[in-house]
Amino acid sequence: MFNTDTEILFPVRVIASLQNLRGAEWQMLVEDVAKQPDDSVAKIAFTGLIVHLGGCGACNADSFRAMRGCTQCSRLTIKRFKGKDKELVEQYEQMKHSVQEFLAKPS
Repeated sequence: MFNTDTEILFPVRVIASLQNLRGAEWQMLVEDVAKQPDDSVAKIAFTGLIVHLGGCGACNADSFRAMRGCTQCSRLTIKRFKGKDKELVEQYEQMKHSVQEFLAKPS
């Protein structure tokens, strides 16, 4: 089955749709990230966070997740996160730090 909302990894176009799924701390994070350019460290880190939480690397065209599409899958991933918003923000900050370290390495 093919879903036009399904991509290889979490698409940045979906970020804004995740804003109102949790509390104020999460909402502020998503609002801030959504304003950034697509190639910013913030969006790369946020994408990494969702890829990690949602298991995007193991998704394939025949999986139930792919049939639902990236928007639905990421929304469910955030809604089902058992921790507090603060934990999500901390994971995002850790991912952001990892991205910055990677980008700082000489090629």
